[in-house]
Amino acid sequence: MRGGHRSRSIEELEFEAMMLASGGAKEIVLIAQDSTNYGLDLYGERNLAKLLLRLTKINGLEWIRVMYAYPAKFPLDVLDVMAGEEKIVKYLDIPVQHASTEVLKSMRRGITRRATEELLMKIRDRVPGIALRTTLITGYPTEGEREFEELAEFVEQMQFDRLGVFTFSPEEGTTSWPLADPVSREEKTRRQEMLYDIQAGVSLAKNLAKIGTLERVLIEREESGYYYGRTAYHAPEVDGEVCVSSENPLSIGDFAQVKITNATEHDLEALVI
Repeated sequence: MRGGHRSRSIEELEFEAMMLASGGAKEIVLIAQDSTNYGLDLYGERNLAKLLLRLTKINGLEWIRVMYAYPAKFPLDVLDVMAGEEKIVKYLDIPVQHASTEVLKSMRRGITRRATEELLMKIRDRVPGIALRTTLITGYPTEGEREFEELAEFVEQMQFDRLGVFTFSPEEGTTSWPLADPVSREEKTRRQEMLYDIQAGVSLAKNLAKIGTLERVLIEREESGYYYGRTAYHAPEVDGEVCVSSENPLSIGDFAQVKITNATEHDLEALVI
């Protein structure tokens, strides 16, 4: 990222969303370098909650999803809107990056482990049933074995619904550039795989618990006699999907009510009801 955050106005975003809805879009995803920072430059305050409320009024939109919501200075009024508005899916992508307070300080994330954990618990308390997705980095220059063990413990403890792990890559001009790149590529990958192993058990348990439940699925494609789609708890492209069996034809872009019949670590299987 270069330069400061720059927000587009609520009116401009509202108009774009209206155009998408008029073209048949049923879901929109709000993305930014830091979506919780939205509006600070234009309005002098964080206005994500106000933007979300305006978007819920648009006819045709059924799912509104928030991605890249950084935890530092998270605007808690967003949680009230998420809990109270049906169109806003109970899903939040919140990239915490690490769990070690010392590593977070070096990354200049503006938050500690304790504050991160308190925020995650508050989100789950105020938006019951919410699915949380996060991204982490392994092999950051100040991440020693102790800091990594702390991160692994954090992943086990927090039980994220979705999790992505990236290995650190030095980039000239960033604040981490002077720290060099002391962790080997092999060690970064080893740590990445360890976190994915932990998350695999968490994800499988969460998916198995959905067997027998009823879900609303947005159908996105047909392949080899099956339909594939997503629940509100799956973001496009980065999360798993639902393989749906149906005796009758389904239309791409429509919703289907299904019963979950089987589950793997990443994906679900279902029958139309």
